[in-house]
Amino acid sequence: MWASILIASFGTYAEKLLGYLLPVHMLERESVRRMTGLLPVSLLAALVAVQTFAVDQALAIDARLLGLGVAVVALLLRAPFLVVIIVAAASTALVRWLGWLP
Repeated sequence: MWASILIASFGTYAEKLLGYLLPVHMLERESVRRMTGLLPVSLLAALVAVQTFAVDQALAIDARLLGLGVAVVALLLRAPFLVVIIVAAASTALVRWLGWLP
């Protein structure tokens, strides 16, 4: 475990150092700007997908999927972010409490 932590730490440090060593004209390209703007969105989407559909190494469809659906509907209705989180968590908890989904 410690080896993986050290490797990840070194990789993060090397990536940050590379950002300082790259010439400014490379970082100001339109394609680089577009990619760095979309990178957080794609990472967040991947995190949501893994946390919603994965249990250990298996695919799982359970109450978390309902919570995600409720969150999407709340976002489409332009609810404040805190309300989205509370409604999604409450719907997931209610479905689990009722025993409809694991």
